[in-house]
Amino acid sequence: MAMNNNQKLRTVKLIHTLVWIFMVAVIFYVLYCGITNRVNLFTWLAVSVVVLEGAVLAAFKMMCPLTIIARKYSGSTKDNFDIYLPLLIARYNKQIFTTIFVLGLLTVIFRLI
Repeated sequence: MAMNNNQKLRTVKLIHTLVWIFMVAVIFYVLYCGITNRVNLFTWLAVSVVVLEGAVLAAFKMMCPLTIIARKYSGSTKDNFDIYLPLLIARYNKQIFTTIFVLGLLTVIFRLI
């Protein structure tokens, strides 16, 4: 049975939300490593994952590729049409979590100095 556009959009939203949860966990892990002075290989792997995500966003003109896919199934212009997040978090997602990541990275660097 083929999926209709609403089902496809819900699937993309679920995947996007799960990826978002993973990325937020990685960002907070970097912050945790800095605060607790537990800088190790996993810290640098986490930093690398976030930097890679930033490169992907830059390559797609600061838009998540999952958002591009979701646009095929919805004409909505809401900031959260493609993810299960409250509107304000979806709207300011990059600013909020980039700030947290930078604070975490600066804290990690401070621990190394």
